Amino acid sequence: MALPAYASAGQRIWHYGFRILCGLIFFYLIAPILVIIPLSFNAQNFFTFTPEMLALDPAGYSLRHYRDFFTNIDWQLPLWNSLKIAPMATLIAVTLGTLAAVGLSQSHVPFRRAIMAVLISPMIVPLIISAAGMYFFYSRIGLQGTYWGVVLAHAALGIPFVIITVTATLVGFDRSLTRAAASLGAGPLRTFWRVQLPLILPGVIAGGLFAFVTSFDEVVVVMFMGAAGQKTLPWQMFTGLREQISPTILAAATVLVAVSVVLLAVLELLRRRNERLRGLAPS
Repeated sequence: MALPAYASAGQRIWHYGFRILCGLIFFYLIAPILVIIPLSFNAQNFFTFTPEMLALDPAGYSLRHYRDFFTNIDWQLPLWNSLKIAPMATLIAVTLGTLAAVGLSQSHVPFRRAIMAVLISPMIVPLIISAAGMYFFYSRIGLQGTYWGVVLAHAALGIPFVIITVTATLVGFDRSLTRAAASLGAGPLRTFWRVQLPLILPGVIAGGLFAFVTSFDEVVVVMFMGAAGQKTLPWQMFTGLREQISPTILAAATVLVAVSVVLLAVLELLRRRNERLRGLAPS
């Protein structure tokens, strides 16, 4: 937004100073991530910029680490494990989180604030505590070290994100629409599927994307809950940093950054669509 011509000197200083401050904070947060991307094209097995890379010599750049990431079984197996675990955990988190958000949005539900606080507690409690608790709980029922144990643990971490995004979408939901559907003979389930869900769908999808990213990037819980057969991509990256320093980790990190950028773009599109549906932005 441009400054008006009559803005005072103090307003101009604040206007441009605020933008410079935001730019510095943005650079502080993004610069470490951006450094990884060119390093992933290093032709040598180093984690530093070589003289050839600094001189922009094509001989200093290579796709060897990406070839290793997409062909080496040590990386492909964890990648496929992540792709098998994250979607199922997302489906469970979206289903339970959406139902919880819709139920807790009703004003007649008793103790709904306390219940909401309990449901979103995995976002607040330190992850190591959640992982230890899940380990002792699932080991007693025989799910520790199994596929479904890891899926349920990741779903528990993703449910709070779904609840928050769907609840935020329900804030602007017009309750008269559900009452109108009920007056026309639609039952609660049909009203939810035909009236309520299409309008809150952007929030549901956004919550699902957050749950997917949470599951796909999670490493602490899977180290407690998973066995060698459930080793995920973040687990492999963490193990690689500890046991064998391989630049392939940089290629894997760059792939994850690219996936995150795509998901953020999708979230932004969903946010704009949600604002148009709620009449907060021009169509």
